[in-house]
This record gives sequence, structure tokens and C-alpha cells, in this order.
Amino acid sequence: MSKKIKSKTVVIKVNETTINKMKDFYQDFMRLKTPLYAIFQADCNETIITVYESGKAMFQGISADLEASLWGKSEVDDIKKEEKPDKDDNIYYVNSIGSDEVGTGDYFGPIIVTGALVTKSDIKFLEDLGIKDSKVLTDEFIMNTVPQLINKIPYYSVKLSNSEYNEKYGTTMNMNKIKAVLHNKVLKFLTNEHKDNYDMVIVDQFTTPKSYFNYLKDTNSFKDITFVTKAESKNLSVAVASMISRYLFIKEIDKLSKEININLPKGAGSLVDEIGKEVIKQYDEKKLFEIAKLNFKNTQRILKID
Repeated sequence: MSKKIKSKTVVIKVNETTINKMKDFYQDFMRLKTPLYAIFQADCNETIITVYESGKAMFQGISADLEASLWGKSEVDDIKKEEKPDKDDNIYYVNSIGSDEVGTGDYFGPIIVTGALVTKSDIKFLEDLGIKDSKVLTDEFIMNTVPQLINKIPYYSVKLSNSEYNEKYGTTMNMNKIKAVLHNKVLKFLTNEHKDNYDMVIVDQFTTPKSYFNYLKDTNSFKDITFVTKAESKNLSVAVASMISRYLFIKEIDKLSKEININLPKGAGSLVDEIGKEVIKQYDEKKLFEIAKLNFKNTQRILKID
């Protein structure tokens, strides 16, 4: 009896330069149709190669590891470590409200903070869906899965537009203070709405607890918080919150792109600089105030400020 060769899946992170090289290399193997949010998909050496807008390249097939090794170091081991949250019963098998944010590292698009309530009875449902930290998931998975979440899991999101961000940043707020204020808004709302349904409140720690509450010293803040590093990989309510935030952020980026008829990239890399210059060319500098975070160094490069 012949031995069945096992298919493999390998995921790596690739930059814009590598993506362009991959496009040229797989030109003759391209598939006509591509998955949602994929730049391209190719079928080569019994392996399907899919490159996503997020910068993730997925190799699925018999030669997945060999194909992936041509383009970069595999992230599959890191992803496997994060696929299942560290099941510390004290913060995993609990009724919890968790919050997480998206957009703080993106030049274009708003900052979105979401809080979500996950009870013990929801855990099996979420595990079956494959819920985990949004940073290790493809945008395609998030866009397909989050609609199932928001129909079942109570959540609350707040959005800070870039025009609001540009008005506040550098005057009375820095980025961590902005995040603290937004987290506080969603936590106060959810804890008030679901007073008897949670045992603990968990925030993915982005600053020290002392600094967090110092940012909110002039605000009526919610105090009973457990701060956890990498909480989105250890607690499902934070993981759900991260996914919903990412889902809403993607929809906002798509909406902005359609409004100005320019495809706005995520992140803050060199492609962002080129698109920023195109925005000014087609519109004016005022448009950046509406759609970009002006304190990012990208602005200096776009406007060629020394």
C-alpha cells in the first residue's frame, strides 16, 4: 500500500518588494479567480500560494514548506503557539468583558476600540469558529467570521475618526491617553449594560496600570480591570473584541477608498507614502487631515518636509 503524502500549510509575512517578486515568479501559474482580500493566488508544484493584502502569504500543499522557504522565514510555529489561547483557567474559563483596539499603527483609517462580553456558555461556540487574536488571522477569515460573532456576542465599539484624532493628538493627548479614553468608554457602557453577566474585565495591556488610570484622572473611569499582556491570545472576550475591531476597521478603509476612488493601504510603510502623495495630487492637503494621522512620519515624507 502506498503511503499518502500529507498536505502542509505554511504562512509567512512578506513585504511589498517580495510580493512583486512573487508575482513575477508565479506569473505563469496564476489562477483567474482569487479569494476575498487576496492580491493573487497561484498553483505551482502541487501547492496553492495565496498572498493577501495584509502581507500574509499562505502556502498549502505537498511542497508548501519548500515554496515558502524561497520567500522568507516561516511564521507557522509562531502562529501555532497563538492558535489556542493559553488556558489559564483564571482568565479563560470565566464570564468576561474584554477590550482591544485597532488602527493605532495605521496611517489611514480611524482608531476603533471594541469591548465584548463572552460567557462560559459561549466558549465552545467560539472555539469551534476558530476565534483568536485578529493579528494572526487573515482579513478574509475575519470578514467571513465576524458577522457570526456580532449576531451572538454582545459588544460595543467606538470610533475615533482621523479628523478628530488630528484635532486632539499633540494638544492634550498622546496615543496611549487616546486609547485609555476609548477603552474606558466601551468598558463603562458594557459593564453598565451587563452588570450581572460578567466576573472580570480584561484589557490587553498597552501601558502600565498606573499610567492608564493617570490618563483618566479627570474622568469618571471604570476601575476594576485586569491588565494582561497579549490578552487577545489568552482570553476569548479580548480575542473577539480584536476581531470585531479589525472587521470594522477594514470596512472603514474600504469605505474611505471608495469615497476618494483611491485604494488606501493599511499600515505605515512606503506604499502608504506613495498613496498619500496621490491623495494630495488628486485632492489637497486638507484631504489628508480627514483620512490620515498627520503626526505619523509618513506626513513629513509625503509633504517632503525636512
